[in-house]
Formats: sequence, structure tokens, C-alpha cells
Amino acid sequence: MTHAALNSVHRHVFLDRDQSILAFNERVLDWACRADVPLLERLRYLAIVSSNLDEFFEVRFAPHHTARLTNEQRGAATVDTYRALTERVHALVERQYAIYNDELLPALEKRGIRIISHGERNPRQRRWVREYFVNEVQPLLLPVGLDPSHPFPQVANKSLNFIVRLGGRDAFGRENEIAIVKVPRALKRFVPMPGVKGSKQLHFVSISSIVRSHLADLFPGRTVLEFSQFRVTRHSDLAVDEEEVKNLRTALRLGLQQRHYGQALRLEVSAGCSDFLAGFLLEQFNLPPESLYRVAGPVNLVRLNQLVDLIDAPALRFERFTPGWPVALVPGQSFFERLKQGDVLIHQPFESFDAVLAFLREAVEDPQVLAIKQTIYRTGSRGEMTELLREAVRRGKEVTAVVELKARFDEEANINHAERLESVGAQVVYGIVGLKTHAKMLLVTRREDGRIVRYAHVSTGNYNPGTAKVYTDLSYLTADEALTADVDHIFGHLASQNRLPRLQKVLMAPFHLHKGMLERIDAAIAAAKAGRPAQIVLKMNALTDEPLARALVAASQAGVQVEAIVRGACILPAGVPGHTDNVRIRSVIGRFLEHSRVFYFRCGDEEELWLSSADWMNRNMLRRVELAWPVTDPHLRARIMDECLHLYLADQRDAWLLQPDGNYVKAASLAAKPARGSGLPSAQASLMGRYGTKG
Repeated sequence: MTHAALNSVHRHVFLDRDQSILAFNERVLDWACRADVPLLERLRYLAIVSSNLDEFFEVRFAPHHTARLTNEQRGAATVDTYRALTERVHALVERQYAIYNDELLPALEKRGIRIISHGERNPRQRRWVREYFVNEVQPLLLPVGLDPSHPFPQVANKSLNFIVRLGGRDAFGRENEIAIVKVPRALKRFVPMPGVKGSKQLHFVSISSIVRSHLADLFPGRTVLEFSQFRVTRHSDLAVDEEEVKNLRTALRLGLQQRHYGQALRLEVSAGCSDFLAGFLLEQFNLPPESLYRVAGPVNLVRLNQLVDLIDAPALRFERFTPGWPVALVPGQSFFERLKQGDVLIHQPFESFDAVLAFLREAVEDPQVLAIKQTIYRTGSRGEMTELLREAVRRGKEVTAVVELKARFDEEANINHAERLESVGAQVVYGIVGLKTHAKMLLVTRREDGRIVRYAHVSTGNYNPGTAKVYTDLSYLTADEALTADVDHIFGHLASQNRLPRLQKVLMAPFHLHKGMLERIDAAIAAAKAGRPAQIVLKMNALTDEPLARALVAASQAGVQVEAIVRGACILPAGVPGHTDNVRIRSVIGRFLEHSRVFYFRCGDEEELWLSSADWMNRNMLRRVELAWPVTDPHLRARIMDECLHLYLADQRDAWLLQPDGNYVKAASLAAKPARGSGLPSAQASLMGRYGTKG
């Protein structure tokens, strides 16, 4: 298909990306309402939505906000997009707090779990709270009274604060009436209260309630007339001109110090905050009235995670799930010997990520291993893999780490990993200027019988043992000479920045991946036009790249059957007459976060199956280093088709179906009533039963 033909597909058929992100969060919020979800897990899903909304404002909202302030278009952002998004976020937040107050808190209370407000506390509890405030909280609070020499203080992104309006005069006889109290992040957001002897009830108090109950103690001789908690969300995407800086690591460290004080975008206050205090805060942060969110509860529901972690109630949580050891591996068997027999697939979290750590550990301890190369994008703060790489250096192996310093919100952790590796002599490089290295690669070079042999691990997900327990991903271990040679060439390219040799199997962004996917869509179109079977089945986290979306529209118009399992943002509509009649799109929201990327193409009798680190987003295709690799082993291909595509296309419990009007409906609402004793099919539940153990 020519570029002109691609552009002939009308852009207006596409859905709005930011609206699609909010729609995804509405689907996540549904888990907080589901009666079949344990109570504490429902509370956690409520917190997940709040965390996602925080990131939405921090990363996506600034252009819309600027368009509102300037009344000028900023790219695709306009005053209209600002208003539409703001209206939807307000509705989403209102629904969150309604669920919190009307459903979850009463349900917790029935289970003997209560968050006790000041008005509900008995005299004994009030004495305990006062003692806690005096001993643990007040020493860390420093009220700031505002006057010409004490201007409005810097308020950090997402921090908890109080604004107080005071009566009377200060120590100098002045009537300055506004004060700000910052609540340090070091203070626990929920505190267990001593229970009544013999009672099984659990009582907690929030830090905001503790502070608000004793604000008067912070202003002796003054009268607290009114007050409100507040929280501001700021633009937090780091912007570093890589062409100008001489040391990216140093520049990012400096940028991290400023991240907490970016442009204000959202102001959250208590529902009862007076118009006077709300207006004062809006003026200080240069925010329009629409940016004000009055909430009936804590201004930061993300911190509910702390409450969930404090409650020891297994009956209110998901049943414990233990991943099985990968079926293709025998515990204790050498990975190198096993990979000589063929490639190995690990489906996380149903199969254990510990096998990947074991592979690296064997490479570290094996005296025949000469070199280890690995990309580090998100490995977590604990750094098990970093420690293994450090041990490899100590054992005399050549270790190269390609560390992505610009992994959003993991910058500091990755800087620390890089410095720890450099401190023992590992070679650390930071990829290519202007591109994020998002590819997940681990290459082991070994001497066997006088010759060099390579082994590789490539993955759709991160080298993070923590997220590997809750994200669905595919790990792929191989000794395939062509594939491992490609990975070696890519590592050499990232380190030396020399021209990349021709790759045999791998498609790499930003050079080949975008073009390769477009070519395969074109091949399916050609097959359909020739009257041969043509099908495309895709699984990914986001589909927002317009050229690829236009190509899929053209494929639908040519008669190609397109099935897409897209967890989050998706600009491609489904079932729009004349455009996407043959497109069906579903989103699966489950206990685990769907994260694997699988691309299947059928053109007549020919089939291709690809795994990838990349979503179909413009940034992944053109501004990142990404990999896609083919699965040619027929048994592994059949397994991936079954576990990652067919099971998900049949899911009726956790799936949502995109409608022609851009809205999603639950697959369960359209499903036939299941037979007695059987539930609606769930892909994740099926895989948990197939591979894991419970309890």
C-alpha cells in the first residue's frame, strides 16, 4: 500500500487517545465494584485508578491545560479537548469516591474494619490520637504563616498539605490569616489504633484526620476559622535536551530535583473546602476553576495501598497464587544443555520468572561463560539482577549493561543501578541519543569445545522480579544462531553507535519494525484481494500509531479479518460501517496486568507469529529501540496462539468489547447464560489453573 493510499483513510474515524486512556481507567474501576472480587482487592483497584489518573495528569494533560490557559491549539490539544477530558475525569473521580464511601467503607465496617474519624472517636481513642500527634506528628510539622516575607511555599507534586484560615493576630500583632501546613511523606498515611481487649475489630486513623483534629495546637493564641487538606498534581515528564548535555546521567539527576515542582495541573481539596480557600489556592497555582476537584475523603486514594497492606485478612484478598516452574524446564538442569535441544517459552506470571534469574545465575557461575550483556529498563529498586551482574564482573567476566536512564519514574533507580555496576568495572552505556532503549535482551557468550556459542533471553516485559509476579509477559530463551547473532549485533550497535549490520531474524525499531508491520498488513490485504484467507490477530497494551491504524482500516476494507486484544489506549474503532466492518477489538482487565505483545499474520497458507517489546505506538516504532522476533517452532507457536490469543478471544468474564460508537461494553453482558455450575470463561483463570498452584 502506498503512503498516499494510507493517508486516504480519513483521520476522523480514529478515536481520541486521551479519552481512550480514561475509558481504560473506567474499566479498571469496574473491578472495585465487582462482588466476585475480594474486598481488599477492590480497595486496591480503587487505588490503582488514582495512581493511573495521577500519571495521566503528570504525563498527558499539560498540552490541554496550556490550550485552556492560552485559548490556543497545542498540537491536537484544544480548549474543547481540555473541557471534554476534564468533564470525564470529574465524573470518574466522583464515581471513585462514591464507591469508596457508599460501598467499600460500609463493607469493611461489616467485617470489623473501620477508619475512625474525629467525630466518631470515643474519649479513649481521642486521648490515644492526641498522644500520637504530640509524639510522632507534631515534631515534623512546621506551619508557615503567609505574609510579604513568607510567600506561598513551594508545594511538591502530589504531597499532602493543609491550608488554614486563622482569626486573631499573630505574635507581632498582625492579622495575616492564611497558613500552610505541609505533611511530610515520611509520616504513615494510615495508623492502626489500639483495639479493645477481646475485640476482633480493627480500627485505623488517617494522617489527615490526625492533623486536622489538632490544627489548633499548631497555632496557639489563634482561632482556626476554616481549613482544608489539599494536593496539587504537576507536569512531571522530564525534558532533557540530549543534544546539548555533555553527561546525561548528571543532567537527569538535576532534572529529578525539579520534577516535583513542574507546572500545576490539578488541585484536589476536601469536599467542604470554602470557596474562599479554594479560590486562594487556584490563584496561587494559576489554575482555572475546572482544575478544582472537591473530594469526599482522602485527597490521595493511592495511599489506600498502605491500609490494604496493614490488614491481615487472607479471606479478603485474592487466593494466594504460586507460579509453576516452566513446563519446558527441569529444575536443576543446565539451561545451556536444555537450549541445545530447542527454544524455551516462559509465560509469566503463570510460570515463574525465577527461571530467568536462574538462567542469569548459571551464566554468572559458569566458568565457561566469557561475557554477559543486558539491557536495563525497569528492574525495580531491589536490583537482584544488578547484583548478579556485579558478581559476574568479580568473577572476571566481561559485563556490558545498556541502562535506559530515561525510563519514566524509574530514572533514579536506574542511575543507581548504573553507578553500582560501574563501581565494580562493568561497561555501562546509555543507548542512543534521542531514543529510549526499551528492548529487553540478555545475551550470554560461552566457550564450548573451542568455539564461541551464544545464548539469549528476549522478552515482552521488564527484568523486574516484582512486576513479573503481576504482569503477563512472555520470556523467550534461545540458542538459535541467527537470533542470538542479531542480538549481539544490536548490543554492538548500541555501544559503538556504528551502522547496524543486516539482521537475519529480528525486526528492530526505529529502523525496521514499523515498516515490517506495515508490510505484513499489506501482504494480508493482497491475500484478501486475491480471494485467499487473510487474518490479523494482535495483542498489545496500546494501539495509537496512526499509520498502523490506517493500514488496519484498509485491511478491514479489503476483507481481512482483524482481531485486536488491546488492554489500554486504542484509537482504532471497531465495526464502523465502511471503515472497520471486519475489525473486532477487546480489552481484557484481570487480576494480572496484561502486558505481552503478540502479532499474528495469516496470508493464505502462510502464517507468521511475532513477539515484541513494542506496542503499536508512534514512540515505540520511531523513537525507541525495540525488538520483534519470529517464533518459528510450530509447537511454541501453537502454544502462544492458544494461551495468548485464542483464550483471550474467548474470554467472557474479564473482557470488554469496543463498540462502533467508541464505548466499551462488558463481554459478560453479551454472553449467553452459562450452564449451571460453570462460570463465564476467563483467560487468566484458565492459565492460573493450568500452570500455577493455589494456597
